[in-house]
Parts: sequence; structure tokens; C-alpha cells
Amino acid sequence: MSTLWRVADVVSSMPETESARTIGLRVDGLNGNLAGQHIDIRLTAEDGYSAVRSYSVARAGMDETLEITVDELANGEVSPYLVRELAVGDQLEIRGPVGGWFIWKPTDTNPVQLIAGGSGIVPLMSMIRAHHASENPAQFRLLYSLKSPEAGFYREELHTLVRESRKLTIDYIYTRKAPDGWPAAPQRLTAETLLANILPKDPAPDVFICGQTVFVETVAEWLVQAGYPAASIKTERFGGTGGTR
Repeated sequence: MSTLWRVADVVSSMPETESARTIGLRVDGLNGNLAGQHIDIRLTAEDGYSAVRSYSVARAGMDETLEITVDELANGEVSPYLVRELAVGDQLEIRGPVGGWFIWKPTDTNPVQLIAGGSGIVPLMSMIRAHHASENPAQFRLLYSLKSPEAGFYREELHTLVRESRKLTIDYIYTRKAPDGWPAAPQRLTAETLLANILPKDPAPDVFICGQTVFVETVAEWLVQAGYPAASIKTERFGGTGGTR
């Protein structure tokens, strides 16, 4: 982990949804990152005002490249610039990668339950990609809660990964708009629906939850009430009341 600010070159940029963009960065001297880590990005205005925000890394690696996916917040100080204005060839100040607890390593052998709310999929996607690239046979299951099909990140890649691998299962919950022909009406995630769409507690899965603060805290509480060991539940949250990115 590096606590120093370094310069990152923007080497790729592609839209993920109407409000989100995946950005590739190259950092001289970077020695890779672990699945689940994040970086800090600092933007500094001409008058000296600076804003720092944290973004999860979307792909684990062992080289000098990083990939993040940023969802624009209407009142954000950093995300609108990253999504709408940042271009290939630009540079950013970054710090990290950071994090040693909310991570998954290919040497971990437990089954894994991933639970994402909206853009909370980003660090979990890093874990899914690392798992797929490894020879680790552990079962991975993802529960992805979305407002609508159009809000989903990495849609085609996730579809391909499920088709190609017996190690990954994905369950979707749509809260406002469901795809045509979807067997269930849009609904908010409930404890009953959660428990019906995740790995049971008996195999003692490692559970990773990421999303907005209320989503994460609610889901974690439901799991503990259902008998999942608190020590097996790891959380990453964003977007506290009044928070801006």
C-alpha cells in the first residue's frame, strides 16, 4: 500500500451506463493491486481548492495498470468531471491502492457470496474477475440489486462469465423496472428475498457486501439475524447522508 500521491496517466475510457464510465490508469512503479482494494483520487482547482474521493478498483492485477468505474452523482464534486470531461491522455493524482480487509485472494478456499447494490458491484467485479482467472474451484454467487436493467455495470461480461463458468451464479433483484418477461415484479430487496437468493449459512461462505450505507447496513443486519456469523461478513459502503463524490 502506498500513502504517497502519484501521477496516473489515463490510458482508456469507455462508457459503462448513461451515467458511469470505466477508466483505465497507468501508474509508473505500481506493483499491482488486490481484488477489493480502492484508490483515492485528488482533483485540485486553479485556486488551490482540492477534493479527494475514493473509488474501488474494478480489476486486480500485478502490473502498473488500474481500472476504476465511476458513477456520476448530480451534486458530486469529482465524479461529474471523471465521467464527463476526463479524456485519454489526461493525468490524475492518485493514492493507493488501499485496503487489506475487504479483499479476496485466489488462495482463499471458502465459497463466496457477493451482494451488490448499484455501483457497489465494482470491487466485487474485481473479485469475480480474479476468481475466473484463477484455478480456484470455490463457488461464487452474486446477488445484484439494481434500479433497472440499464443501471447494471458489466452486463455483457457478467453474462459471458456465467455462461463460460460453472463457478459463478448471478441473481438479479430489480427495484424499479424489470426486464421484459422477467418473472417477478420490481420490488425492494427484503430479508426473505435476500435469503432465498444467496448461499445458505451451512457452507459458511465468506460474504462481501458493497453499496450505499443504508443498503449495506440493512443487508448485514438481516444476515446476522438469519444466523450468518458476523465474522464472515465484510462490508464496504459509500454515499453516506449528504456525501458527495
